[in-house]
Amino acid sequence: MNDPFKQTAAPGKVLTAQDDASGRMDAWLTEQMDGLFSRNRIKALIEQGAVRVNGKPVLEPKRKVQPGDVFEIGMPEPEDPEPKGEDIPLDVLYEDNDVIVLIKPPGLVVHPGAGNWTGTLVNALIHHCGDSLSGIGGVKRPGIVHRLDKDTSGVMVVAKNDLAHRHLSDQFADHGRTGPLERAYAAIVWGRPRGLRGTIDAPLGRAGDRIKRAVKKHDADDAREAITHYEVTERYHEKPDATALAAMVECRLETGRTHQIRVHMAYIGHPLVGDADYGAAFRTKSNLLPDAAKAVVDRFPRQALHAFMLAFEHPATGETMRFASALPDDMLELAAALKA
Repeated sequence: MNDPFKQTAAPGKVLTAQDDASGRMDAWLTEQMDGLFSRNRIKALIEQGAVRVNGKPVLEPKRKVQPGDVFEIGMPEPEDPEPKGEDIPLDVLYEDNDVIVLIKPPGLVVHPGAGNWTGTLVNALIHHCGDSLSGIGGVKRPGIVHRLDKDTSGVMVVAKNDLAHRHLSDQFADHGRTGPLERAYAAIVWGRPRGLRGTIDAPLGRAGDRIKRAVKKHDADDAREAITHYEVTERYHEKPDATALAAMVECRLETGRTHQIRVHMAYIGHPLVGDADYGAAFRTKSNLLPDAAKAVVDRFPRQALHAFMLAFEHPATGETMRFASALPDDMLELAAALKA
């Protein structure tokens, strides 16, 4: 049987019964824990073997407390709350009984997680779709078949039933190699990549924490294939030597790894404008701009990345669906400032 003490968030709490201690163990512990847990919760912890008395597990909540008893309580991991519906506006491009296609604004987290249990796209979808999302793709990610970073804006598709979820998930897992799935992004980057188009084939893996990623050697244990195709569509402050202060780049994904475009563009020396994780060393580039333009760039609050096009096969009809979204206002303002 699993040891509850090895699955705890903290080493545990130790309590010693004084000379006047008496009564049932569950009642006495509830009082001593000063409201941290209810009596029912304490009883459940005892029955799970998460309470030791004098070094040994005791599974009987009604055991009598004796003066001098030493109690160790394994403090359990907090349980993730089940997401609830919230009335958060959605910018819906298309909706039927199987899918909903929308534009995610920057700053909106896709699904609940540590530090973001409310105010997410999932909370908005539960409110919008009601019970139809229940159980599809798991409690915390109902209907979600792909995601965008919190500060990346753009087009997303969400499944509204199990059949659609399986069908769309398979398409994203295939990365469009055998079907019509396409994903295209607009990014504003520092500098201008050599040549107007190219392909970055560089595996990605974890970069020392749960979220950040880095380019890895192909034989690294955690290396996962990552391929990005890019094309320069606009250049800002271009010089006679074909360099530029910044550029608008269209990126198309052949794979879909966490932070793929952000890491790949930084890897070739052209991180996204506003990317605090992968492009912080380039912030001083704005000093080369006129004051008004510099002010716009310096206050830009996120990585300049927008998922402007998404195509997929409709899970019920088989029709190829294609959706596009214009650049959001903040990226339009940023592009205009860089042109100045």
